[in-house]
Amino acid sequence: MTRFAAALNIGSSSIKLAVYSEDQLAERTPPAPFLSARRTVNGPAALDAALNDVLRQAKARLREGGVAAVGHRIVHGGRDFTAPAVLTDAALADLTALAPLAPLHQAVNLAGVRAAMEAWPDAAQVGCFDTAFHRTQPRVAELFALPAAYADEGVIRYGFHGLSYTHIARTLPGLVGERPRGRVIAAHLGAGASMCAMKGGKSVATTMGFTALDGLPMAHRSGAVDPGLVLHLIEQRGMTAAEVRTLLYEQSGLLGMSGVSDDMEMLLRSEDPAARLAIDHYVYRAGREIGSLAAALGGLDALVFTGGVGENAPAIRAAICTAADWLGVKADEDANARGGPQISAADSAVSVWMIPANEEWGIASDAWRTSEAGG
Repeated sequence: MTRFAAALNIGSSSIKLAVYSEDQLAERTPPAPFLSARRTVNGPAALDAALNDVLRQAKARLREGGVAAVGHRIVHGGRDFTAPAVLTDAALADLTALAPLAPLHQAVNLAGVRAAMEAWPDAAQVGCFDTAFHRTQPRVAELFALPAAYADEGVIRYGFHGLSYTHIARTLPGLVGERPRGRVIAAHLGAGASMCAMKGGKSVATTMGFTALDGLPMAHRSGAVDPGLVLHLIEQRGMTAAEVRTLLYEQSGLLGMSGVSDDMEMLLRSEDPAARLAIDHYVYRAGREIGSLAAALGGLDALVFTGGVGENAPAIRAAICTAADWLGVKADEDANARGGPQISAADSAVSVWMIPANEEWGIASDAWRTSEAGG
């Protein structure tokens, strides 16, 4: 009987399921999955119906074989989950306690675990953590300038989008050889957005911090703001903590600045000056973060775009490359329009790439290996 591993990736705006056979999992490069499904999720109310629909269709297709392992993207693994792990009751309790640190993601990630347990009760359920990739950061990069007791209690810069960056770290050498592995900035630009500085394929700095709210402006998340602004909103404007949370997580970013949409494609088509300003701010902040991460690396060999915006918005890639031209970044107009994978000009001092996100392959592979090793 054919055995399979499934990857369930629930993000802030979508559900993605990919299933790979045992033979496919042995391949060296990511194959097309045996089956895949994707659903857009517009709010928590739609999650259960979409999730059940995806799992029902998958079960119907897999009657000739069994799912031995299900890998789950889990955004926050805290300090303790630094590698893929079988999800026991104790592990699920620990991960549930981290939900306030990833309010848009953790609860829906764990809802996916529970649904998969019902769909495939005999399969190993394995958590794959977005924070784990960044545990290679040096201690100095993790710390906030707070009393040491806070760091001892886990108040550190965790970083996120680690599964996406893992895919970049595994894929890039096959495209460009070993040299660009030295100093790489990867830009995961989607509904959530972050950047990661990698040296030798390992994270050394990233734009997100204690939560997935920090760093770049996003679709409807603010990105970095002055902590004093939060105090001002509470103390001077009388907003509650819940109201501030809603403002920063749901009403800000591209949506809040433009007043038009949180969708980059719609903003690029819009003639509204506020939409143009939102795009300009997005590119400006991306350019500043590239400078910061390049400083952490001591230079730059390669720049990689991924994620929904990074893959599908050539105009944004071009604008960000222009913002980083002082580092020797130069995009080729035709290659960028085609979508690469290499989009740098021949005379660019930094190679520039577009690598489509494929978190599911890594999740399924890690789940398979973890289940076969007994957790």
